[in-house]
Amino acid sequence: MKIIILGGGQVGLSVAENLVTEDNDITIVDTDANRLQEIQDRLDLRTVVGYASHPEALRQAGAEDADMILAVTGSDEANMTACQIAYTLFHTPTKIARIRSAAFLSHPEIFAQEAIPVDVIISPEQIVASHIQRLIEYPSALQVLDFADGLVELVAVKAFYGGPMVGHELRTMRDHLPGIEARVAAIYRGDRSIVPDGDTVIEPDDEVFFLAARKHIRAVMSEMRKLDKRVKRIMIAGAGNIGRRLASSLERGSYLTKIIELDPAHARSVAEELNKTIVLLGNAADEDLLLREGVEDTDIFCAITNDDEANILSAMLAKRLGARKVMSLIKSPAYVDLVESGANIDIAVSPQQAIIGSLLAHVRRGDVVAVHSLRRGAAEAIEAIAHGDTSSSRVVGHAIGDIKLPRGTTIGALVRKKKVIICHHNTVIEPNDHVIMFLIDKKHISQVERLFQVDYRFV
Repeated sequence: MKIIILGGGQVGLSVAENLVTEDNDITIVDTDANRLQEIQDRLDLRTVVGYASHPEALRQAGAEDADMILAVTGSDEANMTACQIAYTLFHTPTKIARIRSAAFLSHPEIFAQEAIPVDVIISPEQIVASHIQRLIEYPSALQVLDFADGLVELVAVKAFYGGPMVGHELRTMRDHLPGIEARVAAIYRGDRSIVPDGDTVIEPDDEVFFLAARKHIRAVMSEMRKLDKRVKRIMIAGAGNIGRRLASSLERGSYLTKIIELDPAHARSVAEELNKTIVLLGNAADEDLLLREGVEDTDIFCAITNDDEANILSAMLAKRLGARKVMSLIKSPAYVDLVESGANIDIAVSPQQAIIGSLLAHVRRGDVVAVHSLRRGAAEAIEAIAHGDTSSSRVVGHAIGDIKLPRGTTIGALVRKKKVIICHHNTVIEPNDHVIMFLIDKKHISQVERLFQVDYRFV
């Protein structure tokens, strides 16, 4: 595909890194020539110095025959204008825009074809807030990803001593969980990936990815480790777009939530907007403030300001003062490396990795409806819809054991007419099945895409 990325910031760079390795023709437009030179030194792509919303910059980037425009600059207005110009002047087929402001998002009629023609809206703050909320709902999990409108979930959990399945072969899972279907899609042992089969033994500290119907997730998790108690008290550092959205969503549950904000005017505004959340004015790295507000009794401390350093420091402080679990929003890959190599932070949340899946779903060939980027982009979980019949499809009408999947690719589950089916080697794929797969190595994604493309010449 020929794709133009408008904006060379962290989101634009993350998208480019994912797409440029898949034989896509990528061009990035940005006003910062030095930033573009740095990107071009790292990646095999074109760059254009200019304003994303200017027709001439779009023309130089090749908008006349582009398949897609991803408008991910820091300005909602620039993104919207760019999509309008791409539609009016260049008839670009697919236009995706990053929109952050709730003032725009609360009026979806703005983005109709006859108004501002944006085909897909990406709201990073909402995506990240939802991602964190899922981790709060399952406090023992490292990652929780939804498929088929939440009917199926892919969960990553670290196996601990004492988990009933730890030290046992995967084939015994049915004996441990009678009446519950689940499928282990991948196991990571340190930096090594393991393609699971019936003989695979789960070891302590393994990172286990499994698929199951949503209602069975806690039961399967309990086989890998002792479950954390349910979360009641939450403290959020930062009342920005993500913090405010997260607090607002948590108010619909039975949580006791406090949010810390440094800016007095913003703290007052957020306090007026939220109903049940306690808004505290102060610095989240202030030890006296945290102790005074009972950080030692906090179940989860979420550091989600716009500053990586502030997030890391406040999360480490909260952990030292007794918070049961701490999460930190970290944009810089270098800081993620630092945290994962020993900092006392339970989960580092990468906004780029949370957002990239929403974008990749619109780039993938075949009818792909959901994509989740995992293991810093090395692995991928995707949901694709099977179309065609035995004469036009490589998957429809075939048992999973007979499908020539790339190495390290697992078909773990499918959803058929709202019914969740955990897959085995003799499960036969039918038309319109939503097929959920895990790829240990995303370099095989093109092979998987071809499997799900209908070819009426295929025999």
